[in-house]
Amino acid sequence: MGAADAAVAGTHTSTSRRFSDAEHGAAFWVALALAVVAAEFGTLVPVLFPHGAPVEAIDVAFRLIGGSFAACGLVAWHRRPDSRSGLWMTATGFAFFVSPLAGLLDWPAAQVVALWLPDLWVLFFVLLVLTYLTGGRMRTRADRILVATVAVELVVLAPLWLLLADFDGNPIAAWPHELAAEIVDIAQRATLLGAAVGTAAVVAARWWSASAPGRRALIPAVAGAACLLLFGWLLTAQFLTGEKSPVLLWVAACSLLAVPVAFLVGLLRSRLARGGLADLFRGLRTMRAEDLRDALAKAIGDPDLTVAYPAPGGGYTSLAGDPLNLPGAGEPRSVAGVNREGRQVAVLVYDRSLDDDPELVDAVTAAAAIALENQQLQTEARQRLAEVESSRERIIAAGDAERRRIERNLHDGAQQRLVTLAMQLSLIQREIRRNPGDAEQLVTSASDELAQSLAELRELARGIHPAALEHGLEVALEALAARSAVPTAVACDPGPRLPQSVEFAAYFVASEALANIAKYAHASTVTVRLRRAGPNAIIEITDDGVGGADPAAGTGLRGLTDRVEALHGRLRVVSPAGGGTVVTAELPARDEQIRSTGTR
Repeated sequence: MGAADAAVAGTHTSTSRRFSDAEHGAAFWVALALAVVAAEFGTLVPVLFPHGAPVEAIDVAFRLIGGSFAACGLVAWHRRPDSRSGLWMTATGFAFFVSPLAGLLDWPAAQVVALWLPDLWVLFFVLLVLTYLTGGRMRTRADRILVATVAVELVVLAPLWLLLADFDGNPIAAWPHELAAEIVDIAQRATLLGAAVGTAAVVAARWWSASAPGRRALIPAVAGAACLLLFGWLLTAQFLTGEKSPVLLWVAACSLLAVPVAFLVGLLRSRLARGGLADLFRGLRTMRAEDLRDALAKAIGDPDLTVAYPAPGGGYTSLAGDPLNLPGAGEPRSVAGVNREGRQVAVLVYDRSLDDDPELVDAVTAAAAIALENQQLQTEARQRLAEVESSRERIIAAGDAERRRIERNLHDGAQQRLVTLAMQLSLIQREIRRNPGDAEQLVTSASDELAQSLAELRELARGIHPAALEHGLEVALEALAARSAVPTAVACDPGPRLPQSVEFAAYFVASEALANIAKYAHASTVTVRLRRAGPNAIIEITDDGVGGADPAAGTGLRGLTDRVEALHGRLRVVSPAGGGTVVTAELPARDEQIRSTGTR
């Protein structure tokens, strides 16, 4: 297997199969769904059942946003088990719940967690935004640096600030120091601001360089980057004014909903795209080869889609015959093989972002297979029609030539002799009156002319319909061998008589072959053998002549081919130069074979 074939086999297999086998059972997903409901309900308990200090509206909004992330993340994770994007979205949602749930407990440790991790969601959110197009996997150094930056804020700066900040309700203010706490707080804000701006810059660069399908797939990431910029703006405004703007906070918080909404819009778009395949399938029957690529590109949503075909000498070519190089692993394009009856007939090269919708890719691939099969059937039908039309032309030409031959033979042979005979009979009539002795000689001459005329008429009749066939094919072949100019042996397997049309075709195959041998082969012996092989009868004419016969060079063998193929048989000519010639006709031995084959 070459590199191109490996790319076809590996890329699409991983695309279509990686989502077909769920990594977790139904119980796992039910448990996670119940956990989301329980966590959401737990965070809303202080709101539904007020007790103690009231919960601010913005905190309620964050908790509801966490529920939307967790719910959409579960849908994405269940739909694409191999992709970690759903996992990170689910984790983002649960991260919104950690601080509120911990704050409900009176344990000191729980209170520390509540104070420590209100920004935990940022870590998973940044990870989600950066890896949305790569299946939740960090692929670049920039991804790792930005995620590590947020992790430093959570793991190092946040607990350090708690150790230095002195305020009511902080149980771990071990070294209260107002200035140091303020410096750490500024460092926290700067770190989160840098991570937000850096993430937005990375997403913007990817958007700029992405194709149209890639940009569609990046919409949730772009929405997430915009959210991070709003939170960065909030941090900057708070640093400059010393106050947190409620309006800006609400705008930033509500913008978070754009990510799950964008995800749901992507799901809807994918559904609509697959629904649009109905138009593609309806048009496959009459679609021309040159229109296939545009129709597939429209259905899959990739205007740069390429359809490549296996080249006879290896590799792949376009429809126009230009060589194409298939993309390898790590390139922004993917490859899907189009197979028919276990054989690869084409490949589709499409944007890698579409790998996240394997059902669409598989449906378009199946449509391509159907379209290519239709085109192949249409091509075969056109070829068969051309063969039939050519055969009809040859049959008409052969019929015309045969009529001219019969007319010429009658005019130049039997007709002339009959005219001569009539003249001789007229002379006989006059001579009998004048000289009876000379009349006898004239009668003898007339009798000879009449015998020759009868012989020529019999020969002509044999060319039209051999009378010997009335007694069976074996007798007719023996008669042919007896008249052959080259010594001919006949061998026939015993068996019932063949259908009349088959005997007729076999006879003329032998007759034409013997005539060609006498004219061109310079052979010393000929063997004619009729044998039976299962449901078929095979007649084989073998000579030891010079060989080199070309079935396409003359009309005789071409006409025999038409006659044999009309009965759904096969005619083969093997004639190496200097090695003699073997003409073999394989014909159906029963009438029902001819009828059943003709109705297929």
